[in-house]
Amino acid sequence: MAEIVQQRIEDRIPELEQLERVGLFTKKEVKSVVKRATALEYKLHRMIVNKEDFIAYIQYEINVLELIKKRRAHINYKFKREEIEFPIIHRINGIFRRATKKWKDDVQLWLSHVAFCKKWATKGQLSKVFSAMLAIHPDKPALWIMAAKSELEDRESSESARHLFLRALRFHPNNKKVYQEYFRMELLHAEKLRKQKAELEKAEIDLGEYEFSPEILSGRLAEIVYKDATGKIKEAEFIISLLNIAAIFDFTKELQDSILQDLQTNYAADGLMWDFMARRELEAPALGEELQSAKARASDINRREERCCQIYEEGLKVASTEPMWSCYLDFCLERMKRKTNVQELKEQRQERVLGVLQRAHDASLLKEDYYKIWQQKVTEPKEVKGSCFHLGKLREPPALPWQPQSATAKSVTVWSLSLQTLMEMGSGDMARLFQEALAHVNPKESLPLWQLQLQWSVATQTPEETEATFKRGLQSAVPAIAMEMKDNFLNWSYSTGGYKKARKTFKSLQEIRPLSKAFFTRMIEIEKEQENPKMNYLREYYERSLQEFGTSDEDLWLQYIQEELSPLGQPENCGKIHWRAMKFLEGESVERFVSKYTLIQTGHL
Repeated sequence: MAEIVQQRIEDRIPELEQLERVGLFTKKEVKSVVKRATALEYKLHRMIVNKEDFIAYIQYEINVLELIKKRRAHINYKFKREEIEFPIIHRINGIFRRATKKWKDDVQLWLSHVAFCKKWATKGQLSKVFSAMLAIHPDKPALWIMAAKSELEDRESSESARHLFLRALRFHPNNKKVYQEYFRMELLHAEKLRKQKAELEKAEIDLGEYEFSPEILSGRLAEIVYKDATGKIKEAEFIISLLNIAAIFDFTKELQDSILQDLQTNYAADGLMWDFMARRELEAPALGEELQSAKARASDINRREERCCQIYEEGLKVASTEPMWSCYLDFCLERMKRKTNVQELKEQRQERVLGVLQRAHDASLLKEDYYKIWQQKVTEPKEVKGSCFHLGKLREPPALPWQPQSATAKSVTVWSLSLQTLMEMGSGDMARLFQEALAHVNPKESLPLWQLQLQWSVATQTPEETEATFKRGLQSAVPAIAMEMKDNFLNWSYSTGGYKKARKTFKSLQEIRPLSKAFFTRMIEIEKEQENPKMNYLREYYERSLQEFGTSDEDLWLQYIQEELSPLGQPENCGKIHWRAMKFLEGESVERFVSKYTLIQTGHL
């Protein structure tokens, strides 16, 4: 090992001598480099090597390169790069190769090597690194794309880039991103050739010795890529992405028209196609002269938006689907959020949103997500008035513009929003509506409705009616609902009837399962909030809770012990509680209990 390290250090001597001779490094700095490099080399030749040692060595050598670069700029010395920097760069590449050979699966290490090659302009080495990396990681499309882009941008070789994309498609024949970048590359290549041709013609140079194929210049290769891609990937979204790429280039009008024709012909039932076609109308040129006044601009914008809506309406005639309505609504909502000082345009946009929401709901094709937006619009005073009297769907407040119907009757979300809206608007028929909602939805999903009903009952009904609501909830066969009702019932009893009522409620419910830990801990908190809490009652609550959760919850035992250590308790009881805990707890709870109990004894918990 020592011989190899010595040989590697001796190989550095020529470059170090040059550094000292030309004044970039001092003699002391050269000695420091030798000492540091020797230590790093020895680490790489140990029996067991770490990746971090290779990275540290590479980073040190890069730091040396950066320092040389700064020193050169400082003294304005530009010579002997082949004798100074090139050996260092060559050595760093060698260390990278050794590291990536040992840790082949570390993609970040490969990418670090790529980044180094790009920064220090070792283009020949860059291709070799990509080739070796892709041989190990052919399953990663992003690496193929990165390699192809490097060939095109760094080495200006469209042929090599094309070859890499074709190889990538052998491994990933249906990868959208590979096809998109391949398509973009062919268009970039065509644009580059067109610019070269234009420059030569401008310079009046004879083009006889240069070959500029009209098919390549027109983007024929990109069209071939497009046809191959769309033959395998039949999605409107993918075709739209290719069309957007083609639109970047000003020589692709025929190609764009062809893609657009394919999109309209093959994806007439896809909402994304209609969404794309509609939004194109926003970019249509303005009519006549440039519009100066705000009102004129608003009128032009409204005209464009109306044209977009007409296209959505045409799409709904072909395919009235939930995705189609969602695209239409997303467009209307986006336009409504745009700021404008023209009140008429604001009102038209709001009107449009409410109208589309209503129609989508009537068709039973409105996604649940939009009901919340609708609720917000309806409960705002201006929108309530507009929706009630403009749409003609509501006779008088506080009716709703929607009611859960066949498609949404089982939706907890829709019922919750409907009931919440009616609560805010002051409907007087809430009790019946809550019962209707609970009858329609899946009981396992009905907790939000029970919570909403309790909120309404507490705010508007008599205590007797609210207590009846709690008792109905307690009878639920769904454990989560029954437990939630117990917890809320206890809190409500305490807030309305004080300590006595809370204790009475607790006593009546403590034997009725299912029970939650929160039910017992809340009663313990209520007892401790009293002016003269009774330790006998606290023990009673702890003992009852431990009957339910004593086998798995070590924290309850610890809280019980801490209670006995408090001024109210009797510390001599702690030993018995500890013995019982060790007997009742199971599995890992025992270890956690012992650890925490030790902390209590030492005053750290």
